[in-house]
Amino acid sequence: MSQDDPQRTPCNCLALRQASRHVTQFYDQVLAPSGLRTTQYSILQRVQAQGPLTVNALADQLVMDPSTLTHNLRPLLKDSFVALEVGRTDRRQRAVAITAEGQAVYRKARPLWLRAQADFERAVGDTQASALRDLLAAVARTSLGGAEAATEVPAAPGARSRRRR
Repeated sequence: MSQDDPQRTPCNCLALRQASRHVTQFYDQVLAPSGLRTTQYSILQRVQAQGPLTVNALADQLVMDPSTLTHNLRPLLKDSFVALEVGRTDRRQRAVAITAEGQAVYRKARPLWLRAQADFERAVGDTQASALRDLLAAVARTSLGGAEAATEVPAAPGARSRRRR
């Protein structure tokens, strides 16, 4: 992308969101025959691989707010692809578990996801795709947004200084 490209931005957040939307649209297209969207596939994949997880544990692993995860779980619950079970160690907690129907749709979606992965790596390059995943994992592990990351917000002319959290 050249410096003159109108899509190029100095904003890290916007650049990540643009790339994320572009890649998500691609994966959603490839996964469409399974009836799953990328986010739904990711949830099923994680629960399939690790077994039942509490909503909070699953949200942490997906770097997602628990309320956003709950919103994304609704269609999976409605279609009986996942179920909420009583927690193993704390009966007040609920754990997300994949059902037989969920395993079936996961098996249908898996080859489609593998195709999307291969197409992405072909387009970007295997080495660059691996480096990108490493970089994005490092970004996700940073303390951005944590209490220690609170910064002083520059005051507008004539306004009082505020502290941002």
